[in-house]
Amino acid sequence: MIDMKVEDLKIERDITKAQTLPASFYRSQAIFDRCKEAIFAKSWHCIGLVSDLPGPGAAQPFSLMQGYLDEPLLLTTDEDGNSGCYSNVCTHRGNLLVMEGGPCKQIRCRYHGRRFDLKGKMLSMPEFKEAQNFPSKADDLPELPLKNLGNLLFTSLGSDYSFEQWLKPVFERLSWMPFEEFVHAPDFGQTYDINANWALYLDNYLEGFHIPFVHPGLNEVLSFPDYKYECYDYASLQLGVANEGEACFDLPTSSPDYGKRVAAYYYWVFPNVMFNFYPWGLSLNIVEPVDVQKTRVRFETFIWQEELFDPSSIDSIHLTEMEDEAVVESVQQGVKSRLYDRGRYSPKQEVAVHHFHRLIADALSK
Repeated sequence: MIDMKVEDLKIERDITKAQTLPASFYRSQAIFDRCKEAIFAKSWHCIGLVSDLPGPGAAQPFSLMQGYLDEPLLLTTDEDGNSGCYSNVCTHRGNLLVMEGGPCKQIRCRYHGRRFDLKGKMLSMPEFKEAQNFPSKADDLPELPLKNLGNLLFTSLGSDYSFEQWLKPVFERLSWMPFEEFVHAPDFGQTYDINANWALYLDNYLEGFHIPFVHPGLNEVLSFPDYKYECYDYASLQLGVANEGEACFDLPTSSPDYGKRVAAYYYWVFPNVMFNFYPWGLSLNIVEPVDVQKTRVRFETFIWQEELFDPSSIDSIHLTEMEDEAVVESVQQGVKSRLYDRGRYSPKQEVAVHHFHRLIADALSK
């Protein structure tokens, strides 16, 4: 099968004239590998919870996007309670530093004895007295930014845009929402393995066009004629308006949506994080590429207003996911066809998909 070139990914700015990504995008190993460096290595990632940070005088190693990026990182908290995120690779010869989490006053490389403090600064190194211009900043552990949305913790290996830019639409639209009150409910979390390309899964998420055809239960809750899309620099919003009698937010007068029966705010932020806000809390979905035609999606539940939370709502989310997976896996088979190349966008219903494709094309063309 002929592989594709990055030049083939150009997406017309005018959605009324544009064609979708070519089918070969979802089959190409070369493009899949390029996405790793051009998109995911330059993005923001959710790495856990603020409450999971190590206590004072401790360090915790982890791998960023294990199985894909596989970047060895380290969370530390010094004796004064200051937390940071650093590379877990020794700046001498590249040895992994911390193998297991726990208390540690300093970080010592077991290979040649280089020592660092819990702020990543190199403290000492045996047998280097004769080295010129040593030590320098390059001998300290590279530090990564550490940001949070409520109890959610984020970092980036080096994004072109700030965390504030990345989540600006959420911060501004939902400024009235107390994110710090959202409590993680791990018993309601689920992980799904899907036989489809990561971007194909997101193509499906980013449009409500399919809801009347694929999700009969969800279609009874949402008013399809009132379904709205908004696109931002690195994100998009699908505003789900409830049918009469269905659960909706009790919005404050300060909300730009005051007076609407909002059932859900479906936020996607580039490239792979979805914040699904409901009146009871948040369903956080993180898409993790595994292979060209394999994807893992993690669902984490955070409860805000326990009195509004019904465990059966998780069952409804699971059912919707199963319906989505069946369609997405079918499309993955379809894009292997020798007779299919590209489609067209619905100018009304697929604006967020078009926006996503343009962000992909822009990232891969740099």
